[in-house]
Order: sequence, then C-alpha cells, then structure tokens
Amino acid sequence: MNEPPRPTSPDGNLGAIDATVVPRYGGPATFARLPRLDEVGRADVTILGVPFDSGVSYRPGARFGPAHVRASSRLLRPYHPAYDVHPFGDQQVADAGDLGVDPFDVLAAIAGIEDGARALVRETGATLLTIGGDHTIALPLLRVVAAEFGPVAVLHFDAHLDTWDTYFGAPYTHGTPFRRASEEGLIDRSASCHVGIRGPLYAARDLVDDEHLGFLPVRADDFESGGVTAIVERVRARLGDAPVYVSVDIDVLDPAHAPGTGTPEAGGLTSRELLGVLRGLAGTRIVGADVVEVAPAYDHAEITGIAAAHVVYDLLALFARRPGTDHEERA
Repeated sequence: MNEPPRPTSPDGNLGAIDATVVPRYGGPATFARLPRLDEVGRADVTILGVPFDSGVSYRPGARFGPAHVRASSRLLRPYHPAYDVHPFGDQQVADAGDLGVDPFDVLAAIAGIEDGARALVRETGATLLTIGGDHTIALPLLRVVAAEFGPVAVLHFDAHLDTWDTYFGAPYTHGTPFRRASEEGLIDRSASCHVGIRGPLYAARDLVDDEHLGFLPVRADDFESGGVTAIVERVRARLGDAPVYVSVDIDVLDPAHAPGTGTPEAGGLTSRELLGVLRGLAGTRIVGADVVEVAPAYDHAEITGIAAAHVVYDLLALFARRPGTDHEERA
C-alpha cells in the first residue's frame, strides 16, 4: 500500500500526514505522523528516541517512553495558534527513530548515546529534540551540544535538582546528570536554572551544592506569587542571550497531570503552567532539548503521554521562533 500523501509547505518542507485524509488513529508510528528522516534527506529538527532507563532510582519503565509519547502525539495538529507558526511546515521536522542503547552497562549506554547523537547532528546539521528515557541521557546530549556551542544555559524543568553526587556510590544516574555536566564545563553557570523544584531533599547542603554548580532554583511554590508571567520574567533574565538547552522531566508536573513517571512529587505544576512558561520563551536561542521520564506503565488514559507530546510540540514551535527565523518577530 502506498504511503498516504503529505502536505508540502511553500519552502518544500514535508509535513505530517493530513488527518482529514487519514484518521489520526492510523498512519505511521512516527511523532505526530511526521516523515522519517530517511524519507526527507534533510531536516531542521530531528526527533530522536532514547529508550533507556537503567539510571533510575525508583520506578522503572521510562525505556518505553519514546513509543508512548509518539502514540500520544497523534492528536496534534499542524498549526499552533499561540505562536502563529506551523511547527511542521515552517521548518523540516523528521523522526530519526530510536537509538539502540545498552540496557545493562550505564557507562556504555552514555557513550553510545553521545556517539549516536553526535553522528546524527553531523549527518543532518539539525537541532536535536530527544524523547527519553530517564534523565541520565541529558549528560551525553549536553556533551554533544556543548561541543558545538560551548557551555550552554540549561533550563531544567523538574521536581528534583538532579545535581546529586552519587546514589549507592554510582556517579551516573538520573539524579546526577547536571552535577556531572557542570563538573565537565558543559553548562553556563551564570545562566542556568531549574523550574518546578519541590519536595524533600536529603540535606540542606543539597541547595548549597546546587548553587555552586551554577543553578538558580525556581520553586513550584513560586508560581503562587505572580503566576506564569513573573516566572517567565525571572527565567528570561537568568538565561539572557546565552544558547539554551531545555530539559523537561515530566515529573515537573503534578501527579494529577502526569501520573506516568518514575519519581512523582506532590505539589507540582499544571500542564497549563508548564506550557505557559515555554510559550514565554519565544525568541530565545534554543539549541537543543529533551523530554524525559515518561513511564507509561503508570500512566492513565494517556494523561502523561499527551502532556509530554504537547511539550514536544511547543518546543518545536519554539524552534520555529528562534532568532533568525521568519517568525521571530511575531507576537
């Protein structure tokens, strides 16, 4: 059977399969039913799955996250009214499939992710948007981004700091990627921040260490005073003009909005608050992003998968609004 027709933008970008021709519950299993990378030959943004969760400290299952987010993305449509862009038409977006990652050896997995992501960037020259997997994958992805742009401002959405040193003596887990990244000189210590931090810590020292590693924490409680607008102002002031890497742990959302994750924490953001902060970043220089920690075994009615798919969609819209694009100045 022939592949159903895809809309093509005036710039020649091949988009998602038309849902008025093929219902959204059919068609290919790529993100938003976008073309595979091998179907287009070039891309401005590539979506890469990293099905790895051997770095988790509580509930496993994020290795199934990429497939779950892709399945939940079938609901997406080609026009984003909040940004006034066509995320799939104003740029070429393609799905590069999943990396094959060692499920037993964490160090081998980190090396494999770094090698695979670096090869993909070299092959396409495209911005990488990665679907995890657990948060361990952020370290090798930051190595790839920093090799091209130098130290980057990390905008980290999460319930947790992820700047701990070790867990059971292991230095590479989903709770340590940003400590290792800071130690390796991959992040801009004057411009990085967490958003959505909450819940108990191991010790007061955790916050002191986090500050020394270069992060400004924006707590979930901070949304109570000034709301999304005030948070966006704080975040943009912190990021400045630096190249930005956005890392979204889906547990930044309250368990009511994202039950399908490995380490849920009460008192989190709503999905509207998370999307609101992202939409306030239009025009920033985002050079890469990931969405991680979706564990479908704990999801209900695709609540978490749908939230994560919309985060990916908003990130794609942000890529279309980066400096130098035709849409940068749009309201």
